[in-house]
Amino acid sequence: MAQLRIPPLLLAVLSIAALCALARAQTEPAQDTSATHLKVTPVPAAVPPVPFPPGSETPGPVAPVEYRSAGQMSREDLDLEADAESSIAEHAARIGLEFSHGAWSYRQLVCPALPNHLFLRFLRNAGTGDVSVFTASIPRNGEGRVRIIPIRLRGYSLFSPAPINALTISAFNHIRVEEHPGKTPDWLGTALCYAALAGAHPQVANLVDDLESQKFLTAVPARLEIPVQGGAIVSFTDVAASPRPMEWTMTFDRRGRLLKAAHLPVGQLTVHPVPPGAGEPKGAPWPPTVDVDSVGSTVK
Repeated sequence: MAQLRIPPLLLAVLSIAALCALARAQTEPAQDTSATHLKVTPVPAAVPPVPFPPGSETPGPVAPVEYRSAGQMSREDLDLEADAESSIAEHAARIGLEFSHGAWSYRQLVCPALPNHLFLRFLRNAGTGDVSVFTASIPRNGEGRVRIIPIRLRGYSLFSPAPINALTISAFNHIRVEEHPGKTPDWLGTALCYAALAGAHPQVANLVDDLESQKFLTAVPARLEIPVQGGAIVSFTDVAASPRPMEWTMTFDRRGRLLKAAHLPVGQLTVHPVPPGAGEPKGAPWPPTVDVDSVGSTVK
């Protein structure tokens, strides 16, 4: 009987096919097992960088800015004021605040959002229509320098109204850098402090609990808006402003630097600035009903 002979080439092909089938049989179970243990971690939606704590859009209880006469100030703060008085006089004179003329008094502004600075509001009242006011900032830890925020000179703003003035914004940003905060600051407390440094005595509207605030139908409660590109827009209504409530809006960049501020009567949506005439004084007169501090320690 003739012996069946398989050509060598065919034998090689059959051997390779058998080896491939065996390999697939050995690897397929492993692949199935690994697939059942595969963990997929969803990628979270991008969160824009914000200068205030995320999730704090609804403000909690915020300590208001406190106003203290010299008699209510601590000995440490009184000594700090005395040490900085010559520097205050020098900086005030540079911008024409006439600190060496007349009797000036001061009150302390206690801003919980900026605890590492002593803030003083200086006032010289020479009669109706002749009132000068500025805020002085003194670092408590010695890291920084004395800064002056001009508010009024003899009844007029020196450059543009203090709440929107570039000098006010710049000084505020430097003060916040000097603070070296250990945690992200509260957004509403920060806004209230800015308003106080710019000359206001702010009280926030609470349209839910405050029946008096509900009389102003166009007033809005404090709010924090987060733009898509990051940063923050803080708004609140100061119901204590006279002769009518004022709405404040402050725009911060991603790092918390204040970019601009708006300060308008409630319900006033647009402002049409009128260029001053050749014979008019610089700046704009403040209304005579604006809050003026009348108590404090006289600076000699």
